Amino acid sequence: MTVFNRLTVDGRDYFLPDPVTDLKDKILEAIRAGGGYVTIPPLRSGPGIDVLFSPGMPVTWTQIDVGGETEETSRGASAAEFSDL
Repeated sequence: MTVFNRLTVDGRDYFLPDPVTDLKDKILEAIRAGGGYVTIPPLRSGPGIDVLFSPGMPVTWTQIDVGGETEETSRGASAAEFSDL
C-alpha cells in the first residue's frame, strides 16, 4: 500500500509522500504567525516550491491510497480553521 498526500492550497494541488507531520507543523506555524512562506517538497526530486500561507487561505489535506484501495479520506479547512486542528 502506497499512500500519497494531496495538499490543496487555494485551488492548486501538491502531491506529497508520507510523512507530512513536519510539513503540517510548519504550515500551522506560518498561519499562527499571521502568514509566511513554507517550502512544499517535491514528490520525487527537485527543489520544491515556496508557498505563502496566510490566515483565511483555503487549505485541504487528502490521503490517497494508490495500492488498490478505493476509499479516499479528506480533511478540508480554511487556513483560519486549519490552525485549530
